Amino acid sequence: MPAHLLGPHVVGKRIVIRRLVPGESGPTGGPAFTDILGVCTSWADGIAVIERESGERVSVPVAEIVSGKPVPPRPNVRLRIGVREAELLSAAIFPGTTSEPLGEWVLFDHEVSIRRRPNSALAVGDPGVGLGEALDRVESYYRSRHKHPRVKVEVGSAVEDVVVERGWTEDVTVEFQLAGLAATRRLLPPPVEDARVEVQANDAQVLITLGDTARIMGTMKDDWLAIHDLEVAEPHRRQGVATKALATLLEWGAERGARAAWLHVETTNDAGLALYAGLGFTEHHRCRYYSAPTP
Repeated sequence: MPAHLLGPHVVGKRIVIRRLVPGESGPTGGPAFTDILGVCTSWADGIAVIERESGERVSVPVAEIVSGKPVPPRPNVRLRIGVREAELLSAAIFPGTTSEPLGEWVLFDHEVSIRRRPNSALAVGDPGVGLGEALDRVESYYRSRHKHPRVKVEVGSAVEDVVVERGWTEDVTVEFQLAGLAATRRLLPPPVEDARVEVQANDAQVLITLGDTARIMGTMKDDWLAIHDLEVAEPHRRQGVATKALATLLEWGAERGARAAWLHVETTNDAGLALYAGLGFTEHHRCRYYSAPTP
């Protein structure tokens, strides 16, 4: 019986093993051993395959493993991003978005899109003036552009309290979720080889289509991959099509140096929440949109 509890159940997990080095002697003349740290990608036919952080894959006969154990995943420093910095990643999704600063707040505007994200004020941080005056300036900014004023605030913040006091109307609440790209890719099936891949926005954005079953978009910003506009045709839902689309997108992102993936999902989207939770995405924070009272 081996002196470890490793086996096929550790595939996909980060482990450390000590293995015997056949034909070599250690410093004291006894057997030689070496340690290997990495993610176990396969455990079959008496061979364990371990992928080091460098990407090198090492095949180790199970009989040569003398000890080993699972270890926690290596922390991804990108996942320590702050709320304001995280939300600012959204601007890259909508090429052509213009913005105006108000202290640390950012007022976004898009001439073509009518969606919330590129047409609302990110009210996170210090606006440099009183909150009441800041909201007045937000209203003036959007009304001068013939748009209904809208803000995006962190749930539970002081800004939200003032927005509610002024009678702004609550809209949708979204979770900002993120995950390390490498860890999530290990939970996904292989990418779809015959997917249609259309690169846009100077190679920073992509539209991936899986026949008539699904479509998904992704946007690169530095080493962050944004996941957005995932749609699966009704007859093909709950058949694993979404995970195939995600696998294809994350492959595209990995080829361009992405280290972390993020997305927004509405808190009422139970199917989406379940999908992303199963792929290792975790909630970083929540934001809520509010619209100014009319007129």
